[in-house]
Amino acid sequence: MVTDNERRIAFVTGGSKGIGAATSCALARSGLYVAVGYASDEVGARQVVEDIKSSGGIAIAVHCDVTRVDSVENAFAEIERTLGKVAVLVNNGGITADGLIMRMTDEQWSSVIETNLSGAFRTIRRATPGMLKHRYGRIINVSSASGQMGIAGQANYSAAKAGLVGLTRSFARELGSRGITANIVAPGPIDTAMTDGLTDEWRSQAEAQVALRRFGTPIEVADVIAFLCSPEASYITGAIIPVDGGLAMGH
Repeated sequence: MVTDNERRIAFVTGGSKGIGAATSCALARSGLYVAVGYASDEVGARQVVEDIKSSGGIAIAVHCDVTRVDSVENAFAEIERTLGKVAVLVNNGGITADGLIMRMTDEQWSSVIETNLSGAFRTIRRATPGMLKHRYGRIINVSSASGQMGIAGQANYSAAKAGLVGLTRSFARELGSRGITANIVAPGPIDTAMTDGLTDEWRSQAEAQVALRRFGTPIEVADVIAFLCSPEASYITGAIIPVDGGLAMGH
């Protein structure tokens, strides 16, 4: 538990629903003050904030479009003004724009890369000065099992999620000597809004590829993220932690 004398601030992008919402709540339970980031779902983000406050935690909702440098800057400035310097950064925001490679447009490709990969770069770059000053930081980038396996129809998404591995490990090597860790959590199929629209046939096929024969829950991912942000994980950096029910074993 973080005491008042060592209050630390967490910023979770894509925090308004699913894994991001569960992570925001899990980090608040561990004693962190949480900035719940959202790109469009302000209502969802404010509900997460209310849930945290009702449990005795401290949280604010912050708009952040990670594809825009000015939006990232404004988000961090608001967090610093209201709570303090970001010590824990969870890059969870992401989108999909699926399509077979021969039919995938430049816009489908670039929008996913910009949000899922370049967006993480922008938030990490902005968070780094404060972490260096305090010689402490925790970066968690939410990748995906598809980043190791590849998924037909998701070349853009898989490429972005694989790119997070190189980004995270480069950051871990650059700043590990300053007390800053960087790790990757790679979920498999998780019950979120992104999977709610799947047909029963597709869901059954997906579950059949998972050793545990079920989808995971946002809380199961959030608990792993919270562990990586805890003192107990202080000697873990540059790691890929799968939370996928065994989907990507061997990749």
